[in-house]
Amino acid sequence: MSVSSVTPSGAVSGIFPVVIYVQGNDQQTLSLNHTPYTVGRKVDRDLVIPDPRVSREHAHIVAENGEFFVVDQGSKHGTFVNGERVDRRKLARNDRLEFGARDTAYLIFHPLHATSNTAREFLSQISGIQIAPEASDLEKLTLFLEAARKLNTIGVLDEILVTLIEATLRLTRAERGYIFLKDSEGNLTLAAGRNSKGEPLLDDKTISRSVLEEALTSNSEYLVTDTSQMIDMKERQSIVAFDLRTVICMPLRKPLVQATRPEQPAESEVMGALYVDSRFASRDITSVSHDILRAIATEAAQLIENARLVQAEEAGRRYQQELSIAASIQQGLMAVTIPEVPFARLSGRNLSCKEIGGDFFDAVNTPTGLAVVLADVSGKGVSAALLASILQGMVYSHLIAGMPLTEIVTALNRFFTQKRIGEKYATMIIARLRNDGELEYVNCGHVPPVWICNHEVLRPGHGNLPVGLLADAVYESDRCQMKPGDRLIMVTDGVTEAENARGDMFDSERLEAVAGKSTSMDDVFAAVADFCGGTPLNDDCTVIELVYSGG
Repeated sequence: MSVSSVTPSGAVSGIFPVVIYVQGNDQQTLSLNHTPYTVGRKVDRDLVIPDPRVSREHAHIVAENGEFFVVDQGSKHGTFVNGERVDRRKLARNDRLEFGARDTAYLIFHPLHATSNTAREFLSQISGIQIAPEASDLEKLTLFLEAARKLNTIGVLDEILVTLIEATLRLTRAERGYIFLKDSEGNLTLAAGRNSKGEPLLDDKTISRSVLEEALTSNSEYLVTDTSQMIDMKERQSIVAFDLRTVICMPLRKPLVQATRPEQPAESEVMGALYVDSRFASRDITSVSHDILRAIATEAAQLIENARLVQAEEAGRRYQQELSIAASIQQGLMAVTIPEVPFARLSGRNLSCKEIGGDFFDAVNTPTGLAVVLADVSGKGVSAALLASILQGMVYSHLIAGMPLTEIVTALNRFFTQKRIGEKYATMIIARLRNDGELEYVNCGHVPPVWICNHEVLRPGHGNLPVGLLADAVYESDRCQMKPGDRLIMVTDGVTEAENARGDMFDSERLEAVAGKSTSMDDVFAAVADFCGGTPLNDDCTVIELVYSGG
């Protein structure tokens, strides 16, 4: 398989090769759809191998002029290609790559048999196997199903469905085969279809819908080898119209609860149906027992479920990659360049509990003073991060334009309430410190700031509603006079609501205590970490410290 060159953004254009990641008995297919493809123990790597012998940033797989290379990143225990330790090596198909831990996990680069038709190739091989004359198609099918379970981790769902249809047609000598699967809403949809010549069937209008619905409704197998003997033939319009003589429909059941006693049936959920039919009465199907067809349906359901799990795992991995990309974009957008002013010193830091979050802070030097904003958008994850990015841009542009603080928050509230973005709101503080020490601020439902004035800890109590709650909310500002040496510490509620293992919160009293004797905002983070004692944060934590040094 050929690949084309690397685009300037780092994505590989053309057809992407794959690697098979083998860890113990598990296999996973990974696509090299961007470069460099990073490998290591660090959680932000494209392939994370949680083994202490793997370095945090162990190796890269890079594309250059349509060829792929593995490049060691100075790992302690080395990178190996086909057993040989390398610093840089051009990769060929079926090369085996190992990273430090050589006995537990490895990659197979661009394997010869990892294409989407792996299962079909194997079925062809099974069909050509020379076995004893008395061996039946069922024995060949058994071999196929056993191999399919192993190949399932590197196959795709569509290919497994097609292969199962073809295997069933070989066994039953029927003319057409279909697999129907239920979607997320429980509706039955055509997933795959083939005729005895191997040609795809995309139209299911000529099947017996009554048989299909009856099999699913009763959750039992439906097998008719000669429809001319049916008593209710007149009611079977499709069978009559299309002259169907043989019809078989087997529900595909996913086990929910295993039976505890042999005589107790296992609970199951119908996930779809396997349907085959012919325009002639089959002499061969009469020799195929219900048990054999039931076994096919059971195996098919298990293979489909496994394939879906593999697809879900791959989708989850891609989602994590997208989150990492979103996090890097958000970090770039929210990178704060703190202005240097002669009358004040500002510092700030954010600690996210997830890849991306809804906290942000910013600072702007305006003609009327140093402006600071700290905000916390409700919720977590992608939606909160998106709104936080938009909010930050709006605040920044309004501050640059010199708008009064109350007009800024009024504009933000109008945006939240008129855009119909769901139950979203934001708490925030916007403050502007002049060179003479006058501080004007608007608190919109946020944690009250801590003001250390002449070694006394104060909590200005002025406040307004959060932005986004009420369309007609009115916002007012308050003022205080800072003296040289005064400090203003602002935090998000992720600080005051941080919990320890017992469920106790850090709360405002601890914040006031540490703020009153702290020398920098790092003391606040250290106090929170010490209080939590290893309990993970459940919300983003942001701290800003504004120190007035005098005009």
